[in-house]
Amino acid sequence: MAASHRKLAAVALLAATAVAAAQDREQLPIQLEARSQDLDFQKGVLKFDAITITQGQVRITAERAVATGLDFKDSNWEFSGTVRISMPESTLASDTAHVKFAGGEIASALVTGAPATFTQQRKDEQSEGRANRIDYDLKRGTVEFTGDAWLKDARTELTSETLVYSTVTQRVISDEPVVITIQPGAAAPDKPKPEP
Repeated sequence: MAASHRKLAAVALLAATAVAAAQDREQLPIQLEARSQDLDFQKGVLKFDAITITQGQVRITAERAVATGLDFKDSNWEFSGTVRISMPESTLASDTAHVKFAGGEIASALVTGAPATFTQQRKDEQSEGRANRIDYDLKRGTVEFTGDAWLKDARTELTSETLVYSTVTQRVISDEPVVITIQPGAAAPDKPKPEP
């Protein structure tokens, strides 16, 4: 029980900075393209094949999708088959994904795979991670890796059962046992010798 409270506190701590930095994506239009569709409005079930959903620089692609509605103010989507979620500086890839739309924007993504993967590109540096399950809260800027979690940033690798990572502050928290591997720095290149 205490570990659960610590995990919630860790997520809240990592989220504090990200909330202030979040963009107003809800003002951008959402575009959906699919190879085929089966819209049963009476039952409230929508099915798509070869789907792409785009909102600004956020893009989701998958082989299949089932949704509770086209109301992006409040709907749940289940994506399957080569799922890719791309954002301005990060990408998720998985076998399946549950995406929540709220307030006219993509609010969160829960991806699962064998494993699910995450990358974030910052200036000259890239972070990458993988786990059996990745829960990405876009509004908070937090990524929670669960089940054989692995995260690499520059020369440091972390492994644990659970890791919580802030995409804003690049801070990592774990309440589980963790193994940290630090690779030695690359040797500085030889300076050219002056010509005589």
